[in-house]
Amino acid sequence: MIEDVEITDNEFLRQFELEVGDNMARIEYALQDRKIFLTKYSMPEEMEEQGFRTIFIRAVFEEVKNRNISLVPTSPEIASFLRSNRRKYKSLLPVGINI
Repeated sequence: MIEDVEITDNEFLRQFELEVGDNMARIEYALQDRKIFLTKYSMPEEMEEQGFRTIFIRAVFEEVKNRNISLVPTSPEIASFLRSNRRKYKSLLPVGINI
């Protein structure tokens, strides 16, 4: 149930989205060269309480990895997650960027 989530890339609004029932979580981004800047994170409290935060961020990181581009976390929530999971996702950072 909770693991079988599917994120959507809303290219028009430049954000990844996760819908669960009537709730929607978002991670806004900006693309520049071969980098994606994750600029803003928002998730309804109800989804946070159900444990979707980690699942959503991991799904976005996997999408970035599949696109073979670098990730620059400018959102405090995304940077914090990356710091906590540094070993797994360090390869997504551009050369010279440390979190």
